[in-house]
Amino acid sequence: MYPSVTLSHANLGNALSGYTVRVGFGYPRVFFYDLIVDTASAITWVGARLPYLSQSGVNTGEPVAVDYRYGSFRGTIFQDDLLIGVTRLPISAMQIGVASISPDVVADGVLGIGPTSSGLGALPNSPQQTIPTVTDYLLRQNIISRPIIGLFFQPIVANTVNLGEISFGGTDPAMWNDRSGVLYTDVTATAPSSRYWGINQRITYAETEILASTAGVVDSGCTFLYLALDAYERYRTVTGGTLNPANGLLQISLPQYTELRNLEFHIGVKIYRLIPDAQIWPRSLNYNINGGDNDIFLIVKALETPTGSGNDFVHGYVFLQRFYTVFDSRMPRRVGFATTVFTNALTNY
Repeated sequence: MYPSVTLSHANLGNALSGYTVRVGFGYPRVFFYDLIVDTASAITWVGARLPYLSQSGVNTGEPVAVDYRYGSFRGTIFQDDLLIGVTRLPISAMQIGVASISPDVVADGVLGIGPTSSGLGALPNSPQQTIPTVTDYLLRQNIISRPIIGLFFQPIVANTVNLGEISFGGTDPAMWNDRSGVLYTDVTATAPSSRYWGINQRITYAETEILASTAGVVDSGCTFLYLALDAYERYRTVTGGTLNPANGLLQISLPQYTELRNLEFHIGVKIYRLIPDAQIWPRSLNYNINGGDNDIFLIVKALETPTGSGNDFVHGYVFLQRFYTVFDSRMPRRVGFATTVFTNALTNY
């Protein structure tokens, strides 16, 4: 078994931003911060809520900039020592960002576990240069022997301690119940998704094809499931959802919910299904999205472009809550999925 880092969601505000892990910065005095686990970013940074206080960090003077779906980060590259999670996985002299401008997130920053190539363009003075990721550092410093990350997210429910696990260097079989084990698909060759943890998939709903086989990304730092405009419209049509202007989500009635069918994702040789309960926002958290207690909102949102952009879907954490997910940086890079006890759990209605 490889070292694992346990993360939790005690703060309900994090439900809208992502799953977080506690990371320490500095040596010998260590300052701890809660960072969003982000598979679509290579840059680890701090300073969104709490200021960066480490006395051992070295300012390199190199500017860094990352644009997210929910805002932008601007800052400077420092070198510092890190301790990740309750097991305190150590990294020495890692390049991190310290924020001068940060997005509005209920966390202290981001732990970037995307591929190294997802950091292209983050250094304005050297746009073709990348910096090593968390996984790169752990591998180079012999903390892990394989560049593999396993993610397990438990669905978020109000008034409970919501747990997840991130494993560096391997996977944790205790986190899945799939008789087939983890099944893998190669990272797509289609740009720009190929720079990230991008995969090819086809999506169906009952007898309707929602999205023909195309490329998109797996993004744990994103909340919702995003589809290309034309695919989103097909999903809206088959579910009967109407756009709620208060939160930008499709809303359905109770009779419509009872008629919902599985949303099916054809990835590699297997079909992964979001049951009706997995297609709706947790009603216990409706107050976080300007909804009433009895409102029912779908978790599918629209991208700004139609099919063919090279990034035609985004699997946010609402998808990852239902499947154990593995990110393997060995060539050819690949992403794996397995069912868990929460794949068919009724947690949201």
